[in-house]
Amino acid sequence: MTELAQMNRPAPNVARAMTARRAAAIWAGLGALALAVFIASLALGSVSVAPARVLSALVASSHGTPGDLAGEIVRTLRLPRALAGFACGALLALAGALLQVLLRNPLAEPYVLGVSGGAATFALFAMMAGCAWWLVDASACVGAFASILVVLGLARGELWRGEPQDTSPRLLLTGAVIAAGWGAVITLLLTVAPDSRLRGMLFWLTGDLNGGGPLPWVALAATVLALAAIMPVALQLNVLLRGDSAARALGVPVVRLRLRVYLVASLATAAAVTTAGTIGFVGLVVPHMLRLAFGNDQRMLLPASALGGGAAVMGADLVARTVIAPAQLPVGVITALAGVPVFLWMLLHRRR
Repeated sequence: MTELAQMNRPAPNVARAMTARRAAAIWAGLGALALAVFIASLALGSVSVAPARVLSALVASSHGTPGDLAGEIVRTLRLPRALAGFACGALLALAGALLQVLLRNPLAEPYVLGVSGGAATFALFAMMAGCAWWLVDASACVGAFASILVVLGLARGELWRGEPQDTSPRLLLTGAVIAAGWGAVITLLLTVAPDSRLRGMLFWLTGDLNGGGPLPWVALAATVLALAAIMPVALQLNVLLRGDSAARALGVPVVRLRLRVYLVASLATAAAVTTAGTIGFVGLVVPHMLRLAFGNDQRMLLPASALGGGAAVMGADLVARTVIAPAQLPVGVITALAGVPVFLWMLLHRRR
């Protein structure tokens, strides 16, 4: 039986080709879904635009035709918002998938290490001071980097000193304490904030894709850079899932790999939070759902998470813009309302 099984086992090159074709098919399906949601995001809203008109608005010159209201809506309002939604969703889902590997905890998500708390604290300070939107975004970026540096300093043994034992729980605890501290400061700021600023602060905290400016393109560039930085070590991440000791035994540079994963995940989270505030559940639910559906091979899962997360946030933003149009809901409210039952269903399905 053993010889028969070995004869029926595909050769390594054939197995790799089959894995690559399967991954390409998954990416193509998720890419088609993201494209469909993207087109719907441009066409639907308080003012509906026909798909053909959307296409002509996209290929028209940047100035468009004078008096072309539909074209202006698509180019100046919906296109930046859809791009920002896709980029933020991709960054959050990618960061969630990476942190779930780093901490070996399927419940890990992008905000677990306190990056969003630092960004929110600095952004709320800027909003209380009445700063312009670009200063609010710059403050959020500074706060995110400050939180990253704090965790790097406090968890240096776990990330770069190469301690022999499994230190994922201590890293998780360090991030949770930092996040709790930022949460206390955020609560204090909301308590003392003037009523004229409070609504905008709460809207930012629950996800706001109305930032405009060059931020969507910055977030898209951050998505490409994050994937380019982490995909060369995706195979090593599969080994890291077995534990630090097993990875060292197989020749994986665990210290450098853990530091690389932490930095990529944290910087991806920082870019997403700076662009759109805190959007919950995307980094937790999307990688978990794709892992249950297609497996835990990081070479397939990381790009799939980026595509799935982008489609999820664009879809949530579409609902947020249309469900009570012309008024709008924070996109984070929609992701939470959808994410809670989906995640509970996944837990029940996994138990069965």
